[in-house]
Amino acid sequence: MEPPKYLLLSYDTAAEFDGEDGYEETWASCAEAEGLFSDPPRPTRGTYELLGSAPEGELRTALTRARAEGSAPLGPLTLEILDNRGDCVVEWELEDARVIGDRPCARDLSLRDLTVEASESADNASDYPQCPPLSPGYRLFGADRRPWGTCHDLAHVQLEPAEPPEPSVRLLGCAAGGALRAALDAGDEDLGHAKLLRLDAHGRAVQPAVEGELTAWIPSARGRGLIDLTFEPWSERPPTAAPEVWDLWWDGRPAEPNLWARCGSEGREFWLRTALANRAYGEPDRPPGTTYHLDGRHITDERGFFCAIGEAVNGPGGYFGWALGALDDCLRGRWGAKAPFTLLWHDAEVARACLGVTPHTGHRPVTFEELLAFFAERHVDVHLA
Repeated sequence: MEPPKYLLLSYDTAAEFDGEDGYEETWASCAEAEGLFSDPPRPTRGTYELLGSAPEGELRTALTRARAEGSAPLGPLTLEILDNRGDCVVEWELEDARVIGDRPCARDLSLRDLTVEASESADNASDYPQCPPLSPGYRLFGADRRPWGTCHDLAHVQLEPAEPPEPSVRLLGCAAGGALRAALDAGDEDLGHAKLLRLDAHGRAVQPAVEGELTAWIPSARGRGLIDLTFEPWSERPPTAAPEVWDLWWDGRPAEPNLWARCGSEGREFWLRTALANRAYGEPDRPPGTTYHLDGRHITDERGFFCAIGEAVNGPGGYFGWALGALDDCLRGRWGAKAPFTLLWHDAEVARACLGVTPHTGHRPVTFEELLAFFAERHVDVHLA
């Protein structure tokens, strides 16, 4: 019989809200979960018109390029909504904007109506920016508050079709027990909230998978006395890269270094989440001045660097930050090492070639030179080998 890969725990949201442990008992285990994995939806992209625009700086440059090439990238675009005195009321942001055309403004031929394609920022306070009465319109800014001119109005032309709803999760061949078994036998319709954990081959929890509500069940074709449960998640589902990572952790925390290098970029990101979920708590830091060896052979992207630094400090499957801010926290201690220490970076030429040349702003990846400067500022002595 195939060993269970998932464990379903009862989950008392009221208890957690009161600051108590929300877990009560094991409800079920199973070896298969259909519909569990899903990547976050792409930001919804729409078409917008900047009406009566007087473009400046990089926006004017992009417009010239779009006329020659058909479109041109802009990056982040901030619209500062103005009141009747020309003061900022609130900001509204578009991400990954691209100029796709322009035409003369019908109201003022000295101005242009620009058409851009972009995604709305998740940080926007409203779905659409409304100017107050008698407002002159909007001031436009790019990254780092670089001025891009003004526009009198904004028109929302269209959005991409909405993503289809995600399917329910089906837990197949469950062996139910505890209060869940009693509820099923009593014919209860409200089965309650639960949390699904991923297990390794030894039955130990690797990490939480998803939380949600049990909504239905049927007898399972996978064995006598087993059931199939329908589970409606209300937390984020594991990404489609998760099964590859979980397979590499199937025998428990890895004993072999660099298993993460088999994964693509998304798999490496999930590896960092798995490593964080399995970090050892309460272990003292090694003494200041310790030398750590960073295996740089597979640092071909930013996520690879964080996978490698985690293993350099805490061994195979180790964690020592997933981004610069988290790395900064780890360097303060209680995560395996505390600055000052020495980092011997082997095969550093791989990262030098692969980590890019663009400074770290917004969503851009951190560069090799920025990592060296970051370590120097925090009293980590890096030797390149």
